[in-house]
Amino acid sequence: MEKIIIGLPKGSLNNVNRGNTYQLFVDAGYEVRGYEPGKETYEIDILNDPEIKAFLTRPQSAPVELNRGMIDISIIGEDWVKEETIAIKEESITKIGDLDYGQTRLIVAVPTEAPYDSLSEFFRTNANRDTPILCFTEYPNLTRKFVMENEGYQELFGDSIPLVQVRGLVNGDNDKVQIINSDGATEVYIAKGADLIVDNTQTGSSLKKAGLKILETIMHSSAGLYAGPSCEGLKAEKAQMIFEQLFGAIKARKYFDVKFNIANHRVEDAKEFLLSHKYCSDEPTVVKGNIFSQVNVLIPKNKFPEMLTGIKQFGASAIVRENVKQYVQ
Repeated sequence: MEKIIIGLPKGSLNNVNRGNTYQLFVDAGYEVRGYEPGKETYEIDILNDPEIKAFLTRPQSAPVELNRGMIDISIIGEDWVKEETIAIKEESITKIGDLDYGQTRLIVAVPTEAPYDSLSEFFRTNANRDTPILCFTEYPNLTRKFVMENEGYQELFGDSIPLVQVRGLVNGDNDKVQIINSDGATEVYIAKGADLIVDNTQTGSSLKKAGLKILETIMHSSAGLYAGPSCEGLKAEKAQMIFEQLFGAIKARKYFDVKFNIANHRVEDAKEFLLSHKYCSDEPTVVKGNIFSQVNVLIPKNKFPEMLTGIKQFGASAIVRENVKQYVQ
């Protein structure tokens, strides 16, 4: 089979405190070199799977590379996919599946002391100003669409298109509302005189530190595995296998593998307790001994404390709790 080319995210999705995509691949059973957080190289080796070729890819660039067949699949946030494909009528990029990490919100923010609580109110308050409204963002396409759909904007400007500037490229007919591309650290532009920013945030804490408040949420986003038009046939099958491996590692993070010993005459009582409270994935695994049996369950992490209290009532001993690396149903 021709190698499938995957783009692995540079930046926050490979930060140990947020996404750590490198560790996800390791947990999924891949031997990865050149992608350790903070030590990434542009060509990444997947040592135990010769059918995969990997490159380091900026999240902003990944949808562009997918659309043009430069990579077949990529891990990216939905926000960047929407930003790149918002004007494309046909769905050229498809989501193989959500990976349930890297959750973020794309929001509109203004100074905390600003006297308005919605974007419509902002536009109405600034209806008669002489200077243009300035909005900085890394998401000019999503921002323009959201602004044009806003009730307050429509009241003032109708169907006119806000001016968008991406470096030297300028597009749009309404220079009274200007959406300007930023290359990161977007919240700083408010201090420099911008009226609005559109940025992504996890908790909102960095916005508060910058003296900003959220007016609107444009969308919620998380990391997923996406495929471009070049991912078809055997590559599509391989992409699905990669997703299942990764998702199995993601799902495993929500479970504990728990083993304990219990006297043989209490085994059935313990099994009934575990099953009735759904403290196991399917049913407990029991290995019977002469006097004691070992019971093994796979349990959601949030149910472990109450399960622990319960099994102690049946005389459970030698209780061992371990993390799970992979869980494929």
